[in-house]
Amino acid sequence: MDFAHRTLIPFLRENSIKTLEIVSDYRGPRKGDDRDICRPGEIGYESDIPEDIKVDDIWIKSMNSPIWTRENIGDPDLPPGEPYPDPSAFKAWLKRNAGEPEGVTIILFGLTLDCCVLCTAQELSFRGYDVHVLVEGTDTRSGDPDEKAYLLSKPPLLFWANTISWDDLKEHLRASR
Repeated sequence: MDFAHRTLIPFLRENSIKTLEIVSDYRGPRKGDDRDICRPGEIGYESDIPEDIKVDDIWIKSMNSPIWTRENIGDPDLPPGEPYPDPSAFKAWLKRNAGEPEGVTIILFGLTLDCCVLCTAQELSFRGYDVHVLVEGTDTRSGDPDEKAYLLSKPPLLFWANTISWDDLKEHLRASR
């Protein structure tokens, strides 16, 4: 998050670039994963992305893959339902906020490369989007830089996304304006 706060967020703000956000509601019950984290109303659920640089229409997921949702998702005052896949709702959210996949490149950043970022890259690629993972904008669960370098340079990530460095992304964005 240091890179996001010191470099990425100021750049997005200065260039009036908005970002889409996917947040996680990982409360129990969740089959296959007994962690009870990212609870709405608690610190693990709060976004680090300032409101002024994100699109108001956020997506909330209940599993690593973004197509999974649940009843009462994101509401800290109501009990969560069992997670279930809703690929149509995710598709509608993407279409509203990113457009049709043809000609759209999505730059992914966030936590964690070896879970959520990987699953999101896979889902976006399956839907036809050109997906790039911002090298400086993600990390592994362990935080090990060697593990990160390895995962960014090998399948499975490279089956579904390319990588892009911060310098290359800045150059591309400036040239396209």
